[in-house]
Amino acid sequence: MSVGYSSSRAKLADQPQRAVIDIGSNTVRLVIYSAPQRAPSVWLNEKVTAKLGRDLASTGKIPDEAIEIAMRGLARFARILKDIGVTNVRTVATAAARDAKNGPAFVKQVESLGLDVEVLSGEEEAITSAYGVIGAFPGAQGVVADLGGGSLELVAIGDGECSHGVSLPLGTLRLAALREKGTKTFNKKVKSELVAADWATAHPGPLYMVGGTWRAFASFAMHRSGYPLTDSHAYTMSVEEADKIAKKVSRMTPDELTSISGISSSRAAGLPDAAAMLRPVLAALQPDGLVFSSWGLREGLLFRDLSEHARQLDPLLAAVAHFTEPRGVSPTIAMQIAGWTAQASNGRGTDTERLRQAAMMLCLAQWRIEPNMRLNHSMDWALDKRWLALDHRGRAIIAAALRAANGRPEPTPELLALASEDDLHEAATWGLAFRLCRRIGAGTRTSLLSSKLTREGETLRLWLEPDRVELVSEQVETDLARLAAWLGCEGLLEV
Repeated sequence: MSVGYSSSRAKLADQPQRAVIDIGSNTVRLVIYSAPQRAPSVWLNEKVTAKLGRDLASTGKIPDEAIEIAMRGLARFARILKDIGVTNVRTVATAAARDAKNGPAFVKQVESLGLDVEVLSGEEEAITSAYGVIGAFPGAQGVVADLGGGSLELVAIGDGECSHGVSLPLGTLRLAALREKGTKTFNKKVKSELVAADWATAHPGPLYMVGGTWRAFASFAMHRSGYPLTDSHAYTMSVEEADKIAKKVSRMTPDELTSISGISSSRAAGLPDAAAMLRPVLAALQPDGLVFSSWGLREGLLFRDLSEHARQLDPLLAAVAHFTEPRGVSPTIAMQIAGWTAQASNGRGTDTERLRQAAMMLCLAQWRIEPNMRLNHSMDWALDKRWLALDHRGRAIIAAALRAANGRPEPTPELLALASEDDLHEAATWGLAFRLCRRIGAGTRTSLLSSKLTREGETLRLWLEPDRVELVSEQVETDLARLAAWLGCEGLLEV
């Protein structure tokens, strides 16, 4: 399977290559990206909280103070980009610049800095955010709900395409004024706006939640349940659970929310209002569930710029290959080890194989870490590093493989909360088989070609070429016996 990453030197691969300046209604943000293209790494991420859209509901204009704050930040961003030498820059403006009476004048000020500003229409904003979700969740089908300061974008996705994009004036900076009119009036207003998205009830799939406020909502839910992971990307929630939590959060104060890890003061300010809006949204759209996405508008811009071939690459394998290559890992050797260990595996299907390939690359990388740090570091890689096209069950599976490669195949309560015991047993088999493979000849290509692991009924057989008998050691025999016992087999060493 292609991983979409060449063997170019790490120092070149990690240079800043592309940038997006996102002029939103709440924040103005600069994100600079490095390789790989299909799963870009964040090289720099800075924001200024200007709240350009805070007065749209009352005056219809961007406040002068907000413009001043935004311009200071944008001037800094322009200088950084010039100093670094990044010329591939997309500057986009959304609801505040689009809807405000003085929006065009503000855009001219921004362009005086040498930035070419694209003011996205509501439909363009919705579709671009949706492509960010498509890039992060290949094969996704459902409705994307991107909540910003000035608007809520809704767009249907399926088969890698978008349709029915709408932009509703329900951004977090507008909701407070609506809630002041009372719950009944608030819900009536939200429901009336959602009439424009009546197509969503007939579109199958979950609601993909995009935006910092939604991620703060997920952080609250994760904290409340004692969830074992910290990254809300790919976190899922049932409609019933989401409605229950939204009811609780809508009645909380920002001060109560900021005490929770993962919820900043700026997000806490609008979270109760967003939670209040979520309840009628769920009732009207009737999704199959909720999935939270860290990818949205900015990543959608990058994804749409890719060639069709690049879009089809596996973002998980591309990212893992990019991450492990500077740690001395050859994707080719990792794939050969995956093939060598295949007989021990019971896994079937494309998804299982891609997880196993990713796990093998990370298993190789962890052996470059000092032994006393190896387990903790590799667990952080599996469970806390943000990967694309990987759900939380997949994270636990990879983590179980890495633990077993460290000689600890038994599942932990943390992992059992994310994946089934059968999933984790299978993943631990990969890790134990990797440990045996590496033990034979340090995982070299020669040792891979001159040995073989096969499973025949209740016998797990390790075969080595006769002229390489010196590779047999007590540790090899121990690891073979341990893998065989884990599989309920008898281990047999054959030269």
